[in-house]
Amino acid sequence: MLNAERKQFILESLRREGKVLSSDLSSHLNVSEDTIRRDLRDLAEAGLLMRVHGGALPVSGQALTYTARQSQAQKAKVAIGKAAAGLVRSGQVVLLDGGTTTLQVVEYFPKDLHATVITHSPPIAVALVENSNIEVILLGGRLLKNSLVAVGAATVQSLRSIRADLCLLGVRSLHPDMGIGVLDLEEAYVKRAMMDSSAEVVALASEEKLGTAAPYIVGPLDQLTHLVTENTVSEQALQPYKAAGITIIRA
Repeated sequence: MLNAERKQFILESLRREGKVLSSDLSSHLNVSEDTIRRDLRDLAEAGLLMRVHGGALPVSGQALTYTARQSQAQKAKVAIGKAAAGLVRSGQVVLLDGGTTTLQVVEYFPKDLHATVITHSPPIAVALVENSNIEVILLGGRLLKNSLVAVGAATVQSLRSIRADLCLLGVRSLHPDMGIGVLDLEEAYVKRAMMDSSAEVVALASEEKLGTAAPYIVGPLDQLTHLVTENTVSEQALQPYKAAGITIIRA
C-alpha cells in the first residue's frame, strides 16, 4: 500500500471509529508501528488529527478569529443559544463563558428575567447593556484576542471568590475519553475555574465539536451536568455523554 493510501485509510478509520490505535493499524496494514507513528505525525502536522499516547483522535477545528467564527454554523448557534437561555431562572447567579455560541444565549433571555451574569467576555457584557433587569459583572484580565475574553491569574483569582448557580460553557471539543478541550492553555485555566465555581455546568457544543479532541484539557466529562447540542446529532454519537450522566438537551 502506498504512503498516501495508508494515510487515507487512517483518516477514514478515524472518522468511522472516533479513534485509532497504532497497534491495530500496524497489524491491519502489515507495517511497523514506527511507520504508523510517522504517518500519524505527518497527519497531525497537517492538522488532520491529534496524536495521543498509543494512537490518535479526531482534531477539533483550527483556531480562527472571533469575527470568522461568527459566520460559522450560525443556524446551530442560534438554536443552541435559545435552548440554553431557557435554562436560566430569575434570581440566579450565572457564569457566562465567552464565545460566538454563548453570545447567542443573551439574545434569548426573557425581558422579565432578573439575574446576575458574571462574564469575562466584553462582547457579552456589551450585549447586556440594554437589559435593565440583569446585573452584569465583567471580570478583568489579559484580553485573548482570538476569543475576545479575559484570561490570566487575575481572572482565575476572581472566579475563585464566586459561587454561581449555573455556568454556561463554550467548548472547542468534547471527547468521551479526553473530556472537555480548548486550544489555549490560559483559556483552559479560566474555564476550569468557572466550572469549579458553579453548582451546575452546561456545555454548549455544535455537532462538529463532539467526539473531537484539543490540546488543552479543561476537565473530564463528569464535571458537566448538561449538554446542549443540535437535534440532528445521532443517538449513537450522544450515548457516551449520556453514559457519563449528562442530561442532553437537543436544540
